[in-house]
Amino acid sequence: MKAVNKLNITIVILIVCVAGFAVWHNREPKAVAVFGQQDEPPMKIGPRAGLLAPSFSLQGTDGTIYAVNGPREKAVLVNFWASWCDPCKQEAPELNAMAEKYKDVLDIYGINVSSQDYKPNAERFIKKYGLVFPVMFDVKDEVYSKYNGAVFPTNVLIDKNGVISEIILGILSPEELEKKIIKLTES
Repeated sequence: MKAVNKLNITIVILIVCVAGFAVWHNREPKAVAVFGQQDEPPMKIGPRAGLLAPSFSLQGTDGTIYAVNGPREKAVLVNFWASWCDPCKQEAPELNAMAEKYKDVLDIYGINVSSQDYKPNAERFIKKYGLVFPVMFDVKDEVYSKYNGAVFPTNVLIDKNGVISEIILGILSPEELEKKIIKLTES
């Protein structure tokens, strides 16, 4: 009986020692990276999410030159539209609201694709919907073609680094669009 008790005590002591060593070994501080490895910014330019946005500059209806060409202070939403486009008409008030609400972190540029529109109709559209964000005319279809434009509206979400986050073909609900804007401006 004494031999069994000694064996049990030896096993218990051995288990306690192994457990103690495991706890002691795992308590040593491990190196933790304070700064994560940054992803290199993309080098390719193109009309796709994850690529640098194609550069452009156009004169706005206010006479100011507006540009997208790399890193900037704010994210930008580039909205390609036409005056005859019913979803564009539906979306205009919502874009106005987003432009006001997120003006500190987001620029919205409205680009009328004039090669597929009648400029006087586009000017009436701007007045009718009281667009509060800069509007430009892509007369020669240069910018729209750089972004492989195919439908109206097309919204291109570009982050502060000049990288396309997403290209939205057609209209989204106001809630969906706002979620995407929040995600864009928080990155």
